[in-house]
Amino acid sequence: MSTSTPEPSREAGLRQLNQFVARAGISYSKSRNFDFGPERRGNVSMLSPYIRHRTILESEVLQATLQQHSIAAADKFVQEVFWRAYFKGWLEHHPSVWAEYQRWVSQSLSDIENDASAWQRYESAVNGATGIDCFDAWAKELVKYGYLHNHARMWFASIWVFTLKLPWQLGADFFYRHLVDGDPASNTLSWRWVCGLHTKGKTYLARASNIAKFTDNRFCPDGQLATHASTLTESVAHPVEPLRTPQTLEGDEPFGLLITEDDCFPENLLQDQEPVAVIGLTATERRSPLPIGKPALDFATGAVSDGVKHTAMRFGVSGEVSAGDVWGPILAKWAHQHRVKTIVTAYAPIGPVFDVLEEANETLAGHGVKILQLHRAYDTVAWPHASRGYFKLREHIPEILARIGIPANSATPESRS
Repeated sequence: MSTSTPEPSREAGLRQLNQFVARAGISYSKSRNFDFGPERRGNVSMLSPYIRHRTILESEVLQATLQQHSIAAADKFVQEVFWRAYFKGWLEHHPSVWAEYQRWVSQSLSDIENDASAWQRYESAVNGATGIDCFDAWAKELVKYGYLHNHARMWFASIWVFTLKLPWQLGADFFYRHLVDGDPASNTLSWRWVCGLHTKGKTYLARASNIAKFTDNRFCPDGQLATHASTLTESVAHPVEPLRTPQTLEGDEPFGLLITEDDCFPENLLQDQEPVAVIGLTATERRSPLPIGKPALDFATGAVSDGVKHTAMRFGVSGEVSAGDVWGPILAKWAHQHRVKTIVTAYAPIGPVFDVLEEANETLAGHGVKILQLHRAYDTVAWPHASRGYFKLREHIPEILARIGIPANSATPESRS
């Protein structure tokens, strides 16, 4: 399988899941760390764009995996799925990290524009012109395809911070602008982890020998990389905050359904309730002050459009996708048109969609319209374990699986892998 722009639809996500799931066991565990290049991606799932936009759900991925493999055989893949839950839950507990990141992106852009040397390093980095072959290849691959292997993302971030001496926030911004699976939590916190900010004092240093081994000797940047990684520090404390209270849809009051790029399959949150109409909106342009890459923009827009089409057909109601990242006036007009005072949407975790909804609430309140954000059970049971380190969540994986109806022993140790 090669890297190409994935089709942004639920059907495509389910096809990819069905094609991959047989390899989610020992085969995945043995080969997952190898970056063979954009034309050879059969060793990884390539499900991340679909899971990130929830065109397919984590529970569906876990269910399919544990129907074919024991949890022991599929441990590495199951953990990868839960790493995403951990990062999202951790950012929910520490929302000030997101606000501080956004502030520093703008500040860092302003700073380097006034520093000729830093600006030149930045321009060389994002254009793949540093002279470090592996880094330059990954920069171009990211822009072209909107995707990088996870191991390459770690190497890239380490080189960006410790070799090129560039602000980590601008590296995270570069990723977030281009990744088709760009997630505010996973992206921001992974960059902080490389820098030693997430796990205090623990940095990730890219080594030429490691790159050579896990790129199948495509690259070996001997003598080009930093040999020491000094832990970054920050002066701002990020206290643990309580999770937001889940909301519920009760009664038979008419409502409209809003689909966003954070969750493109909200129809199964409604149970037997039916919306009056469906609207889709994206906040992708809010990812950065800089332009968003075409693959990332196209996937988010396509996924929302597919979600609207699929949901409107299921309920036999009108569906539309509207443009604009200021949602208050758009939603107020739409709610008035369909005579609803309640707009239902899937819960928006910390990130651009959350930010835009917070702004829209002020406008909608003036029109007597409220937004209800419905939680998924997966998030509700996983996120309380994500306030500290990942391993605090990991030890609860069997319990979490059981609580969402997926027993950890649902496949035998002899299941094929």
